[in-house]
Amino acid sequence: MSRPIEDYALLSDLETAAMIGRDGSVDWLCLPRFDSPACLAALLGAPDNGFWRVSPADGTVCTRRSYRSDTLVLDSEWETASGTVRVTDFMPPRTQLPCLVRVVEGLTGAVPMRSTLRLRFHQGRVAPWTRVTDNCTVAVAGPDSVWLGADGPVEEAGDEESTVYDFTVTAGRRLALTLVWAPSHLTELPAPFCVPPDTALKETGDFWRHWTAQCRYQGPWRESVVRSLITLKALTYAPTGGIIAAPTSSLPARIGGECNWDHRFCWLRDSTLTLSCLLRSGYREEAAAWLDWLVRAIAGDPAELQAVYGVAGQRLLPETEAPWLPGYEGSRPVRFGNAAMGQFQLDVYGEVLDALWLSQRSGIPLPEHVWCLVKDLMCFLQRHWQDPDQGLWQVRGPARQFVHSKVMVWVAADRALALGERLGAEVPGTWHSMRDEVGREVCLRGWDAGQRSFVQAYDSSALDAAALLMPSLGFLPAADPRVRDTVRAMGALRRDGFMHRFACDDRAPGREGAFVACSLWYARALAAIGDVDEAYDVFERVLAIRNDVGLLSEQWDPVEGRQLGNAPQAFSHIALVETALTLQKATPRPR
Repeated sequence: MSRPIEDYALLSDLETAAMIGRDGSVDWLCLPRFDSPACLAALLGAPDNGFWRVSPADGTVCTRRSYRSDTLVLDSEWETASGTVRVTDFMPPRTQLPCLVRVVEGLTGAVPMRSTLRLRFHQGRVAPWTRVTDNCTVAVAGPDSVWLGADGPVEEAGDEESTVYDFTVTAGRRLALTLVWAPSHLTELPAPFCVPPDTALKETGDFWRHWTAQCRYQGPWRESVVRSLITLKALTYAPTGGIIAAPTSSLPARIGGECNWDHRFCWLRDSTLTLSCLLRSGYREEAAAWLDWLVRAIAGDPAELQAVYGVAGQRLLPETEAPWLPGYEGSRPVRFGNAAMGQFQLDVYGEVLDALWLSQRSGIPLPEHVWCLVKDLMCFLQRHWQDPDQGLWQVRGPARQFVHSKVMVWVAADRALALGERLGAEVPGTWHSMRDEVGREVCLRGWDAGQRSFVQAYDSSALDAAALLMPSLGFLPAADPRVRDTVRAMGALRRDGFMHRFACDDRAPGREGAFVACSLWYARALAAIGDVDEAYDVFERVLAIRNDVGLLSEQWDPVEGRQLGNAPQAFSHIALVETALTLQKATPRPR
């Protein structure tokens, strides 16, 4: 039986990530980077698909756990009949090879402990060949090897399936277990073993505390904001600056359904929100790195602009299925790669141009060729803005005339005009007329007079939470009656206090959860139209559904009271930070 998604905490070395449950089991780990094949994949299957559990020998769930303040260092404590033990888990920011360190410390009494490592390379499928060398256990399969070592005495009790260490910790005693990935042709002890675990722990804590000290936000939700910013940093691929949507794949939007996607990639839809979040919080260096990644990734023919790219900017992300994995709570198929790379999504043109405009306005240097890029993107849009597309939600079906996509075309033209003015460049007059034409068409064909709301698509009466972004995008001012009416109409998409992205198809297997980011968009839109008290209520309701270590997934099921979708989700945490910053400037809730 799969553990609840909210039972998992995140570890990261800024190039890959691990997901660790309350039972002390790492059930998801891709090495050496976020989008590599998983070598621990029990999250999407069974124990035989790979896990690494370090816990008391009785296998109980920890009594309490938390991240150390302003860090990504996780402390988990167990109170047992024979004593109390703490396991401190962390991944040192990458300098050479990725490693995961687990420090076991006795607090009281004497606690029998067990470490069980079952590696399954190539997405939880391939059992490695194992040998013992240099006081380490080495597992090898194809191009990969994983080295596991302990800095104290342990009793090996392994079998053909797993590497098992038994040991007992008493009050005041510590033992560290270190797991290191290396190319399989490496025969010497990997360098991370040369660093004392206590030194690595101190350096890792110092790194995160130094980073969080740069945060400019000092409002009432600082702890929540800092945790979200740490999560966003943890999902950053440091070598390129790319930020992935989530470190997991195929955690379902509907339990038992087929909506299981791989989110270990970088979406252009996040561009402006990510930049705004980082810049407003004081993280200019990360914002500049994200912009550099963006400009490199989209180089080429504007007709080939994709919605999603790899962490290094790669375009080919072929989607495959893994029939050997039964899926999270039977949600199949399990997918790796993402076919959204081949979808036509008009909104990404607006996202890119909005990000370029925000960067220029914030003083981040733009590449010399940026104006040529702007002209190429606008030239393409002038020919194709009236084409149907798959939209913000990446609908897998016939293309449609999505209202949000057209709004983002308006944003593209608006930001291109603003960039031209600031750069002192010559701007074609057709850009003005295009922006005005798109604006008129959206207000005519995207408006439902009966519902007093903007809708999801032309010739449709369906509501879409993406309309909540209109005032923040500048398409219409918050004071416009159509904006106020739209925000209020969106209340129809709420279920048990949380916002769905659109009306759900109840015929599909499972039940789709409320989209966390949409509830936060709703709070921002409410604040914009002056409904500040309700905005506070919505925001605080979202804060309450974070897990015990402050993480949010993509969706929330208010009926079952559980998280759904890939986790932790950058989009949710970006929206949390942006909403906190917005409410900080709003009129305080009267008391």
